[in-house]
Amino acid sequence: MFYDLHMHSCLSPCAEDEMTPNNICNMALIKGLEIIAVTDHNSTRQLPAVDEAAKNCGIRLLYGTEIQTSEEVHVLGIFPKLAQSQEFQKWIDERMPDIKNDPSFFGNQLIMNGMDEVTGIEERLLLVSLNATLEETCDAIHEYGGKVILAHVLDRQNSVTTQLGFIPPGLPYDGLEIKSEEQKFRVLETHPWIHEEDTNWFVDSDAHRLIDMSEADHFMRNSVFRQLWGDDCI
Repeated sequence: MFYDLHMHSCLSPCAEDEMTPNNICNMALIKGLEIIAVTDHNSTRQLPAVDEAAKNCGIRLLYGTEIQTSEEVHVLGIFPKLAQSQEFQKWIDERMPDIKNDPSFFGNQLIMNGMDEVTGIEERLLLVSLNATLEETCDAIHEYGGKVILAHVLDRQNSVTTQLGFIPPGLPYDGLEIKSEEQKFRVLETHPWIHEEDTNWFVDSDAHRLIDMSEADHFMRNSVFRQLWGDDCI
């Protein structure tokens, strides 16, 4: 299946307001994607609307969020069911600093319904580190039924290698997000404990604008998705 499992809706302050649930789902269809995940920063509150939009336009959806750990590492938590993602929001809320967002500086944090109508605004700033370590975050995502993908592992601020210097041996992740085959080779070269054939590699857009969402370029076998998230995601 052609996929993109890392993109942000208008709930993330760094994303454009045009990243509405219906715009995202319809752009995914236009681009030839077959399965997507919306992964807003430290929140799953947009996912009920995205779920409705995905069902209306007929695209497969996994339910995600991008957590920033206390080490400032970005981790994708991807859940097979909407209910699991909403339960995980309770875990997030317990660890979220109470810092008020400044929309004029950081951007809007809009919560919508399935018709792209604004129904709420997230008042707390989402671009913060939770009071949870990388290992605690990985364990919690698994506890709530999700899978862990370490985001943009070799580039950008907030990658695991930028913040820690390396991908820790024994860290319980389920996949690594890269940008190219060259990055895969660099990961393998610098981390001899990571084996290519035993690792799930993901190439995602991390889109904050509709135009930046992936084309139908990155393919993963249905069997891999079933192994990770079960038959319901296919």
